Amino acid sequence: MATFGTLSTRLTESLKNLRGKGKLSPADVDGTLREIRRAMLDADVSLNVVKKFTSDVRERALSDEVNKALNPAQQVVQIVNEELVTILGGAQRRLEFAKKPPTIIMLAGLQGAGKTTLAGKLAKYLAKDKHTPLLVACDLQRPNAVQQLEVVGKNAGVAVYSPEPGNGVGDPVKVAKDSIKFANDKQYDVVIIDTAGRLGVDAELMKQAADIRKATSPDEVLFVIDAMIGQDAVATAQAFQEGVDFTGVVLTKLDGDARGGAALSVVSETERPIMFASTGENLDDFEPFYPDRMASRILDLGDILTLIEQAQEAFDEKEAAQLQEKFATDSFTLEDFLKQMQQLKNMGSMKKMLGMLPGAGAMKEQLDNFDEKELVRTEAIIQSMTKAERQNTKLLNGSRRLRIAKGSGMTVTDVNALVNRFEQAAKMMKTVAKGGMPQIPGMGPMGPMGAMGHGGKKQQAKKKGSKSGNPAKRAQENAALAAGGVKPGNGGGFGLGNQGASGGPSPEELEALQKMLGKG
Repeated sequence: MATFGTLSTRLTESLKNLRGKGKLSPADVDGTLREIRRAMLDADVSLNVVKKFTSDVRERALSDEVNKALNPAQQVVQIVNEELVTILGGAQRRLEFAKKPPTIIMLAGLQGAGKTTLAGKLAKYLAKDKHTPLLVACDLQRPNAVQQLEVVGKNAGVAVYSPEPGNGVGDPVKVAKDSIKFANDKQYDVVIIDTAGRLGVDAELMKQAADIRKATSPDEVLFVIDAMIGQDAVATAQAFQEGVDFTGVVLTKLDGDARGGAALSVVSETERPIMFASTGENLDDFEPFYPDRMASRILDLGDILTLIEQAQEAFDEKEAAQLQEKFATDSFTLEDFLKQMQQLKNMGSMKKMLGMLPGAGAMKEQLDNFDEKELVRTEAIIQSMTKAERQNTKLLNGSRRLRIAKGSGMTVTDVNALVNRFEQAAKMMKTVAKGGMPQIPGMGPMGPMGAMGHGGKKQQAKKKGSKSGNPAKRAQENAALAAGGVKPGNGGGFGLGNQGASGGPSPEELEALQKMLGKG
């Protein structure tokens, strides 16, 4: 999402000006749309798209529906969100698989857009979904393109069809045609054809791509475009549409820091949907493109659904149930914590995950300063412990902690801090697992019942007495507290005012409550 970061910041700042207004005048709406128009143009969104977007938003924002709304500013944010979804393609479009395998997917695009790496990402993504993809090396022009695809295929754990060495040798159309027969013979159900690109659009590139399409009759032709391409995005997309006629778009390098708004124009100008997005260099940094979720991210409204899906992929439900049992029985160990942390790392970048939370734009500085290596350091400390030490932190005396610090390349202070944090977290999780409310250090017990949130006698014993400077008043208040009531002169927990000692629960009621909570 870094590519849309600047646009996101500008749009959210523009919409902030509407907050607190009971009614929106045409001047309010026009002022906000002026800022939005500048933000989109600065982000390289095409002029035609910006004009239509602002015109549609203005018409809806000045309608009776918004004027009569209780919160017109929120209505305008909703309208901007819905129009962004429209720009991005509306509903999500999935791959269409052939009724009779193999499904043939052809990749097209300029050189440097990331087609070869993306071929591996798409293959790995499909393999997770129980498909058997075959990568086909038809980029026989670019130096070492065939070798690169073979390496990518090996890392993705998928097969590669590369009968020609490339580097200017071989007929890409023949390789593409032969790969279909090879896939049928070896029973691969998806064929992904990696074609050659050029630094710019030219007749030779288009002819080769068109010939491959004609020879293989692909079910999907995906146009791969660099999200940071700038104003050339629309012209390049239109040229490929005329020359090859693609069925969908894949955005690459969405983790870059360029303005990237030109990518938003491709859907409107070509009427072809964005189907996938590449969000990093790793083969797992690849996801289906959801227009509604991306619009929410751009407006800093978060993307909780994607976050949940990534968590479901990374975490095992059976292990989660076992961990819940360990929390409840106070048997959660550093060994378990290490496994959880490793699963968390499998979800990808922590910065990306935190960036999917609503309001993440307001924490941009904190996110930029977030150190991803902190997880690696924590992992190193735990792995420097013996199995017995991970199972029981009480074994960690001074000499053991010194050994662990040296083994992990950290300091004893770092080891102490980790152990303390772990023990506090384990206590909190145990409380939550048993249905109680956690006591956050420095804040006391959480929950509507205050210190009675746990229902335990131990908590009541720690309750402090009156701090009044008047001895008579202090004695009266302490007596009221001892009787189970509230301080005279203070309001009750539900705003009912003071009812004196008789207004609180009686000792018998307290005893019944203790028994009900199983703490008596």
